[in-house]
Amino acid sequence: MTTALTTAAAGFGTGLSLIVAIGAQNAFVLRQGIRRDAVLAVVGICALSDALLITLGVAGVGAVVVAWPGVLTAVAWVGGAFLLGYGALAARRVFKPGGALLTEGDVAGSRRRAVLTCLAMTWLNPHVYLDTVFLLGTIAADRGPLRWTFGIGAALASLCWFAALGFGARLLSRHLAKPVAWRVLDGVIAATMIALGASLIAGS
Repeated sequence: MTTALTTAAAGFGTGLSLIVAIGAQNAFVLRQGIRRDAVLAVVGICALSDALLITLGVAGVGAVVVAWPGVLTAVAWVGGAFLLGYGALAARRVFKPGGALLTEGDVAGSRRRAVLTCLAMTWLNPHVYLDTVFLLGTIAADRGPLRWTFGIGAALASLCWFAALGFGARLLSRHLAKPVAWRVLDGVIAATMIALGASLIAGS
């Protein structure tokens, strides 16, 4: 017999399985967490954005969007270009000598850039829509009256994951104290962003 608790647990597990996969958003949250830069804002944006998109999916918006496939194509092109640009910046940091783990200077400006980048990383990524609005929305629909309970479980998984990734990343700080280690991380981020950006454009 299906209960609200088991349905919420199913939503949590399904949401976690989709979110944990390495991607542009996770790489960005990890980097911000290690730098301890606007972590709360970044985690909040990611979690709230996922909650909103999951809500739209459970409400059945995904079926409406299917009628306009050109929307996702446009998002893929814009998002792909953005990821390529961000990847190029990360690649440039790899070859830039020096570079500290924690930035100095304009804290407010750094936070503003982090927030704007996080918003773009989240809302210009078609994969986010596919995972939340379409896939989770479709699975939730099969739960009937308990579909909203399933959605709550999935949204909770997103919150737990991004909080753990963002605030837990600082534990890696001491391992990345040396500039060479930081450049290795930026190299991985650059490769991830460029590969995802190219795949989005190629597949659109």
